[in-house]
Amino acid sequence: MRLVIDLIRGKGVDDALSILHFAPKHAARTAEKVLRSAISNFQNKEESGRVDTATLFVKEAFVDGGAMMKRISPAPMGRAFRIRKRSNHVTIVIAQRAVKEKAPVPSPKKEAQAAPKAPETTAAEKKPKAAKKSAAPKKTKKAEAAE
Repeated sequence: MRLVIDLIRGKGVDDALSILHFAPKHAARTAEKVLRSAISNFQNKEESGRVDTATLFVKEAFVDGGAMMKRISPAPMGRAFRIRKRSNHVTIVIAQRAVKEKAPVPSPKKEAQAAPKAPETTAAEKKPKAAKKSAAPKKTKKAEAAE
């Protein structure tokens, strides 16, 4: 179930529904039902009535472990193996995206006046040139003694 829930976390509701509908995992069916229920609950809770699903997204989605049924399976030589039939608790929280209003675009002329450009310096101006080392090989003590 956690693998399926990880696919939809943070996605838009329409995208999440299509992902869950076509996911090959068995748990995707249950997660899709939970998501549809969350959308319905959100729409019923809103006073304005019907909400556009394009503005909804999956805010939180997580899976917690649930009750476990314990069964016994017969095993060879008189032994028994324990079978744990696991269940889980799925929580999906959806929210509505805030619609941002477009801010006025400043003109390029005002930007140029407000922020004057600093003179650019090249790498050669930043670092002074170091003195060249002589390419002559160093003389060793034996070479000096031979001369």
